[in-house]
Amino acid sequence: MNENEMIKKSQKPNNYAFIDSQNLNLGVRDQGWKLDFKRFRVYLKDKYHVQKAFLFIGYVPGNEVLYQNLQEAGYVVIFKPTLEIKKGRKIVVKGNVDAELVLHAMIGYNNYDQAVIVSGDGDFRCLVEYLEGNNKLCKLVIPNQRKYSGLLLPFKKYMLFLTRDFKDKLGGKRRK
Repeated sequence: MNENEMIKKSQKPNNYAFIDSQNLNLGVRDQGWKLDFKRFRVYLKDKYHVQKAFLFIGYVPGNEVLYQNLQEAGYVVIFKPTLEIKKGRKIVVKGNVDAELVLHAMIGYNNYDQAVIVSGDGDFRCLVEYLEGNNKLCKLVIPNQRKYSGLLLPFKKYMLFLTRDFKDKLGGKRRK
């Protein structure tokens, strides 16, 4: 082993996280708790050596304070344009981050050791499969164990489910 290999081996891994924010937020809320994104960022760094965490989110005017807080918590926030769609009497805001998440994972591919993918969406199967095949998949974090795509089942050994057991560690603190 040469000197460069010894130095690299002694260093912590340089892992990146790629986070589908809507899948994460809704998946956790569906279980009856709210994620503290700041605590989640620390968890990713401490547990999986995530040096950069890319959070993909639809841009909605008026949410600038949220976006600033996410950036201050250590996320690289990647915005996706949104559309307002009328469903009955309700207006639903839609933004699809899937292509951007895959694109950024591949753009930065040579810059990280392994990736943590945070989503239960089966649209990411091709990315997860590619990362695994190249020894670049660290973890697949599924926000809701009851609602995730069966297309991800072949990657079960990489899965971590954010069950209610994580509420104390990663949940938002209640204000008195």
